[in-house]
Amino acid sequence: MVKTRFIRAPRPGTLAMLYRRIPRDMRREIEGKSFDAVGLVQSDLPGLFYFADVAQKAAAVIAVELLGTCPQHVSTIAFFGTTSAVTAALAAVAKVREKE
Repeated sequence: MVKTRFIRAPRPGTLAMLYRRIPRDMRREIEGKSFDAVGLVQSDLPGLFYFADVAQKAAAVIAVELLGTCPQHVSTIAFFGTTSAVTAALAAVAKVREKE
């Protein structure tokens, strides 16, 4: 199970919701910066690590795991960047998923 979402021009309230789920050390890295888009990918943990690597190799995005609890060991990763970078990152994830 893999779900993806693309958020263009995220509003401050949406970013605040995301920031609350980002580990403190990573939050310091992205707070205060502006992002044109956020891409979200939800998957199992091995998939997330793989997708994070694929996306970061394809585009200049910052990948951050969002913290939360899920009994099925499912988690979410967020890609922050320009609209074109997040688009390229999500396209790269989609491309590797097609090959599976």
